Amino acid sequence: MYFFDPNERDAKQLAPGVITRTFWGDKQLLSIVELEPHSEVPNHTHPHEQGGLMLEGEMEMNIAGESRILKPGDGYVIPGGVEHYARSGDVRAKVLDIFAPVREEFKY
Repeated sequence: MYFFDPNERDAKQLAPGVITRTFWGDKQLLSIVELEPHSEVPNHTHPHEQGGLMLEGEMEMNIAGESRILKPGDGYVIPGGVEHYARSGDVRAKVLDIFAPVREEFKY
């Protein structure tokens, strides 16, 4: 697929109050993640490198024990194998995550 409309893609639940819509090629996967207020992607790790860009709202992100409050335009890079979590506050948050290589479990 060359072009896509995220609003036409079915959502996949990642955690209570957290959904994603994913799109992928051979070597990377895009994940548009939405967190309802007071939702959390629990602390976890995976072998994939992950980069992200905050699109809307704000959220706390912790990477390797370092926490930041992210606002639209803020970005991050997480090496594979590094623990991290994300938590929204009082407002809904939307973020674009990019994974390499493709996370097979996010292909649906």
